[in-house]
Amino acid sequence: MRLVRARVTNYKSIDDSSWVSIDNVTSLVGKNESGKTAFLQALRRLNPVPGSDAEFDLKDYPRKGYVRYKRTHKDTPATVVRCEFELSDEEVAGIEASYGPDALSSRLVIAAKGYDNQLRWEMDVDDHALVQHAVRDAGLPNEIVTLAKSIDTVEKLEEMLRSLPERPATVDALLTDIAMRFRKETEQQIANEHLNRLMPKFVYFDDYSTMRGRISVQDLAQRRSGFGRLDDADRTFLSLLSMAGADLEDLENEPSYEYLKAELESASIGISDEIFAFWNQNSELRVEFDLSAANPQDAPPLNSGTILHVRIWNNRHRVSVPFDERSKGFVWFFSFLSYFSTLEDEVDGDLILLLDEPGLNLHAMAQADFLKFIDERLAPKHSVVYTTHSPFMINLDQLSRVRTVQDMDERGTVISEDTLRNDRETVFPLQVALGSQLARTLFLAPHCLMVNAASDLIYLQVLGEMASSRGLTRLDPRWVVIPVGGVDNLPTFVSLLGESYVSVAVLMDVTPTNKEKVERYSQNGEGPSRNPIKWVEVTRIRDADIEDLFESNFYLSLVNQIYGQELPAPLTLKTISGSNPRIVQRISDYFRNEDICGGRFDPYRPAAHLLQRHSEIRERIDDTTINEVGSLFQRINSLLPTNGTSSTETLQSIAKAPGLIAAG
Repeated sequence: MRLVRARVTNYKSIDDSSWVSIDNVTSLVGKNESGKTAFLQALRRLNPVPGSDAEFDLKDYPRKGYVRYKRTHKDTPATVVRCEFELSDEEVAGIEASYGPDALSSRLVIAAKGYDNQLRWEMDVDDHALVQHAVRDAGLPNEIVTLAKSIDTVEKLEEMLRSLPERPATVDALLTDIAMRFRKETEQQIANEHLNRLMPKFVYFDDYSTMRGRISVQDLAQRRSGFGRLDDADRTFLSLLSMAGADLEDLENEPSYEYLKAELESASIGISDEIFAFWNQNSELRVEFDLSAANPQDAPPLNSGTILHVRIWNNRHRVSVPFDERSKGFVWFFSFLSYFSTLEDEVDGDLILLLDEPGLNLHAMAQADFLKFIDERLAPKHSVVYTTHSPFMINLDQLSRVRTVQDMDERGTVISEDTLRNDRETVFPLQVALGSQLARTLFLAPHCLMVNAASDLIYLQVLGEMASSRGLTRLDPRWVVIPVGGVDNLPTFVSLLGESYVSVAVLMDVTPTNKEKVERYSQNGEGPSRNPIKWVEVTRIRDADIEDLFESNFYLSLVNQIYGQELPAPLTLKTISGSNPRIVQRISDYFRNEDICGGRFDPYRPAAHLLQRHSEIRERIDDTTINEVGSLFQRINSLLPTNGTSSTETLQSIAKAPGLIAAG
């Protein structure tokens, strides 16, 4: 049974999260207090592992409607969480063995739970298939089987069988079987016999689940016996004990302590070995255990009884420190793996791991290690949903698994797959992650093509595919296209390029001042690989942007489609008439003069629209544009070194060639 989507309503900051699709690994990205934790906590209570919080409390209902709901909650308990699962072939076969082929119209089933804390299931049951299965297996006479062919409910079948003037023994046996098999609603029967057992257990783990460095053995034993409450940190330590095959009573029995200590350290070595398969920060750590009498001067409950000390030994510095006071990243990783490893051994069935800000104290590179741990160790066996606001916990090779979480006015927490419709703070981790990847790309690739903005990159991609499909030249894949954010940033980006660069070209409208700065930088021998920066013209018109490759009315149609609600009327060439040959500049002037969208035109929006709808829109791009694109790519690719020629010689020869210095 695989979780495919989930929805949380009426819980803390969440009025309605909307349906959230769940992949094998799902990342919930958002700023603090956006509702990420509330979403995980609601999921956890649907079917938690033993010992975890299982019930919803009325106090968690959203405050703005709490008083009104409190008066009616007993009669109409609100639903909090709904999870849609997909049944496997084997699970469907198990249900059909009891209820017949096609008993379920769909293999998608929904489990729901609310403030009444009753688990409910929703499924599409084919009543006609159920009836026909019961009739086929009953050995009824043919004339009765014929009568039953049109019956589509168990109640109608029972009514027909009882109305027969003569009832063979097989009819009475079927009536008895129906009364036993369908003593409850069919959906409830299927849930009781199959779905409740098949549903995965939800495991929640956060920073508060980290194992403590000092534990009062007697206090923990009392609370586990019912005289108090266990928290997640307690359960983590009890998991480690379970892995060692021990119990709390063994810790109080001094003669057996040395044996227990050996078992605990053996368990910790096994966990540490698994960690170090993914942990590249420091391999000189190990976990140690010791017992002592309590210090009466310590705060309760550590001031009496026997205290177990968990410590981390650092072999590099040959010192040990309390477990919860040093190396917090390693402590978190060790605690999580202790808890998870025990559950994996003890819980029968699948697990869905809900990790709240995992690895918050991990170094950026260690967070990358943990992402690898998720993909290679956890995801092959279990679903993982984790929250983060760290850019280093986002796998840029798997952006499809990112969901953004935003707390919106009047709507509460909303979770979405659409990153374009979120505020800057919500998507900031994504932006930083992309920026980090961009920076790494800069230092690895030898051929850099600098463009003005991300919209340019989109146009190069879409138009390049179209040119290639018509047999024209497309951009050589050796080029790394870098949006630098405007010509003012060009000198800074050029100065950051390292000696590994061979070819550097600029495809943008460049002011004479910035062009002079960069050329002076190159001529002084300070530029990348001591090779000159090359300028590439967009069109034969000297003052042009990449948008000017398009036929003017086509580009205006993109702007009108994406800005339709903000514009007083669709733009025309007459509307944006002006002396500037650059269409983007004329549109920008119009937006500013008419105070549309705060006076600012964003060229990225038409580009993004073309990217999203290019399969529909591409046929409207004329042949002239595609031919000019092919010519443009030929000029850009000519700046790359050719086989048998050194890069320096190639660039020097190109520098002397006419017609390559241009404004755009």
